[in-house]
Amino acid sequence: MAIFMTGNPLALTFGVLGNIISIVVFLAPVPTFCRVCRRKSTEGFESVPYVVSLFSAMLWLYYASLKSESGAFLLITVNSVGCVIETIYIGLYLAYAPKQARMLTLRLLILLNFGGYCSILLLSHFLAKGSTRVQLLGWICVALSIAVFAAPLSVIRMVIRTKSVEFMPFSLSFFLTLSAVTWLLYGLFLKDLYVAGPNVLGVIFGVLQMALHAIYRKGNMTVMEEEKNDTSIGKLSCDIQSCNAHAIASHINTIVLDKDKEKCERSFIVFIEASDKGSVATPSEV
Repeated sequence: MAIFMTGNPLALTFGVLGNIISIVVFLAPVPTFCRVCRRKSTEGFESVPYVVSLFSAMLWLYYASLKSESGAFLLITVNSVGCVIETIYIGLYLAYAPKQARMLTLRLLILLNFGGYCSILLLSHFLAKGSTRVQLLGWICVALSIAVFAAPLSVIRMVIRTKSVEFMPFSLSFFLTLSAVTWLLYGLFLKDLYVAGPNVLGVIFGVLQMALHAIYRKGNMTVMEEEKNDTSIGKLSCDIQSCNAHAIASHINTIVLDKDKEKCERSFIVFIEASDKGSVATPSEV
């Protein structure tokens, strides 16, 4: 049980919460990959986020293994789970992706997760010793985390431009914000600025996403109502056209019946006249 003794109960509390919330975030793409397995197709989505997430988890795992503090065990657990989950995602992607996307993913894995990780591992091992190595790895992890946290900027820009939060799910934004808050507090209570630093940016972007949800959520509801009304109007128009068609058909039938009636009357008159003259004409002759 000594591995859980951080010397600060608040750091332990937020570390455990951070593990739970981060695992929930890691599991967020599960419905997507269930659909991929069911349809046996990746449906055009990219593997880059999963490859980068795996690379980030690998670096944080290495950083945590170098730290002497027992509180780093919580970083080891969450990033170990992250490595396993992201590896499963990438494996499923490689199994069902088209050939071109599969080759791109394999090249990225070799370049980043193998070449990049091994290079950082070797350089940090031979060029730095002791606490200097930990600091070097810490700064590398901070730079990568900032790049990952900056990724939602493209989504935020699209939300502002389209005034719609359709492509920014509220649940994912909420859990990402909550994860950033818990790891920020964990880093502060543990006095680990390499963990706390990038999560400041994560909290800022998370709060911004939540604010955009509050601003443009009504816009989404209005659009849905308009689409519903358009559908109702379209249905009413179809019903009116259908009624008009029935009315026209009834009118045509009336005209046909009137003509048939007139024809019968003419036939009857011819029949009477013919009976007076002796020979009776057949209907085909009329």
